[in-house]
Amino acid sequence: MEDKEKRPIPVMELKGVTKEYCLRDSFFSRGSTCVIAMNNVNLAIQKGEIFGLVGQSGSGKTTTGRLMVKLENPSKGVIKLNGEPLSNIQGKALKSYRSKVQMIFQDPYQSLNPHLSISETILEPLIVNKIGDAHSREQKVINTLDIVGLAPAREYYNRYPHQLSGGQRQRVAIARAIVLDPEFIVADEPTSMLDATIAIQLFKLLKQIRKKYNMAFLFITHNLAAAKYLCDRIAVIHNGVIVETGSTNVVIRYPQHPYTKKLIETHPGFNF
Repeated sequence: MEDKEKRPIPVMELKGVTKEYCLRDSFFSRGSTCVIAMNNVNLAIQKGEIFGLVGQSGSGKTTTGRLMVKLENPSKGVIKLNGEPLSNIQGKALKSYRSKVQMIFQDPYQSLNPHLSISETILEPLIVNKIGDAHSREQKVINTLDIVGLAPAREYYNRYPHQLSGGQRQRVAIARAIVLDPEFIVADEPTSMLDATIAIQLFKLLKQIRKKYNMAFLFITHNLAAAKYLCDRIAVIHNGVIVETGSTNVVIRYPQHPYTKKLIETHPGFNF
């Protein structure tokens, strides 16, 4: 019998990941109350894939993203980047990891430092990671601004966040995330605070970036319509548990789990 073809190693993988948050009941009590935000989550995201994580508020979506970018650590389970487990990485190893895995946050008004110009915002990761010299960094920022559609770049270079629209601010946030040429990006509801027209423009931009750099994305959303437009595959998460996973079209057209069906029912009139 011939050996089965080996599957490619996922760029990002979660195996049996659980996250608990525990609080003491009171100052005088020795007991504690624990909430399980993620329960035995298994995910595998391939290079160049846009993978959607879909669920309502409080389902565990954002916690999953925060664990992937190492803003928090799992209570149980293993997270791997390119097959390498991330348990207890510190110092230079953690710094290297964070240059490979970036995050685009939900709120473009709060994710940017109002005291930094656009160029300073995008330059900062290059300076922190000691990449290039002053000239090459400046050119990298200009090229990145062009890529995210803030062109001509020199017109935006010295502006500040308050001088930009919400969509332009989110483009700056995307530029900051891609300037280090990461392998994986977590996009946490990046268009939920923008109107539909601007959101579609940013979806197209993320697709262009994926194609240009073969980057992998985790796209976190509560909106199945957005997931259908953007994602190759999706996982549906409910109360911290992945209830359904598959290609986007199959999951949306032929949902198996009652929670997935309920999410679809919340989009009356939408042509899935």
